[in-house]
Amino acid sequence: MSLFRNFSIAIATAGCVVATTTQANASITLEYEGDIGRPANFAAGETPFTPGTLAIPQGIAVQEETGNVFVANDVTDQIQVFDSQGNYLQGIGSTGSGPGQSDGQSAIAFEPNTGNLYAGDVNNNRINVFDPQGNYVKSIAQGQFSGLIEGRPFFGPSGIVFDNSGNGYVGDYSSDRILKFNPSSGEITGSIGSSGTTPGQFQGPSGIAVRSDGNLVVTDQFNNRIQVVNPEGDALLSFGKEGTGEGEFNQPIDVEVDEKDNIYVTDSINSRVQVFDKNGNFLSAFGEPARDANGNVVPPLSLGAPSPYGDPLDLEPGKFNWTAGSDLKDGKLYVGDFFQGRVQVLDVVDSSSSSAEVPEPSAFLGVAVLGAGVAAVKLKKSLRQKAIG
Repeated sequence: MSLFRNFSIAIATAGCVVATTTQANASITLEYEGDIGRPANFAAGETPFTPGTLAIPQGIAVQEETGNVFVANDVTDQIQVFDSQGNYLQGIGSTGSGPGQSDGQSAIAFEPNTGNLYAGDVNNNRINVFDPQGNYVKSIAQGQFSGLIEGRPFFGPSGIVFDNSGNGYVGDYSSDRILKFNPSSGEITGSIGSSGTTPGQFQGPSGIAVRSDGNLVVTDQFNNRIQVVNPEGDALLSFGKEGTGEGEFNQPIDVEVDEKDNIYVTDSINSRVQVFDKNGNFLSAFGEPARDANGNVVPPLSLGAPSPYGDPLDLEPGKFNWTAGSDLKDGKLYVGDFFQGRVQVLDVVDSSSSSAEVPEPSAFLGVAVLGAGVAAVKLKKSLRQKAIG
């Protein structure tokens, strides 16, 4: 998911709402395990270009063979690689339009047959492909994605996923459709969906996952719902609406499914992850908004912000300044913490019925989408000058 080039935001504050919720017969819960990556320490002279720091973590992909965690680091146009313990290993790519470079990173995903990494490159209007070691291989789908449209700060390739038949799928965010492609040739072989609000239509298809039956689960961001469609585009299931309650969303960004087809949704502006069964029934939720010392919700970035982080940071486990891209691997859910420069690692736990106080995100208004942020070009130039100087 990628940083927005034209971004403005309005925040209407509201009091903290805490809802006591009984989760009857919940089968899946999430528990905090740890962090991968961290925000730069400006006081110590670091910048977001410092190895191991993250700034607007967008796409996340965990490598099958090694367990290494790859994070698309939007502000620096670099994919940071960490081992499973969170130790920094390497950076892949840089800013530009040449081979292996990018200008606005979005989703990333590993193609299972080759192990190659596919990475959305927003402003260059393409997908870059790297081998398992991070070496540039080629670019595909050049010029296939629609540009920025009014009211949509993000544009270009959004979610990327592969099915068991060797097909690739990528969101064309501004055109409200999903493109089917051949990973080997890069050829576009089909298109799913159109712009609208009826079943099978989308407004900002941001995240895509594939169920065990080959059908697609899609975060329909501006429609504030999850849709399940088959590869032909027929609508099979839809659930969710705008709000802060159970099963409600405020711009869902990414989605994962497990081996039982349970559905995990990063509910971005609500700063949480929600879990549903394969039929869309709510199971559990994890996370709440970052807060300042007075208990107020920390706002996301405003236009012209001097850094890519919320102010102040609230790095307590389970606190998010918007949930972002995600990946699910070996019983762990990796969730980007947009404006806090980290990825939170959550254990997926089978559970019976439970009763717990669940903090419900305070109501606030945001104009934002797939990635989130500031005027990226200005911010990047400023940060690079600091890094060079």
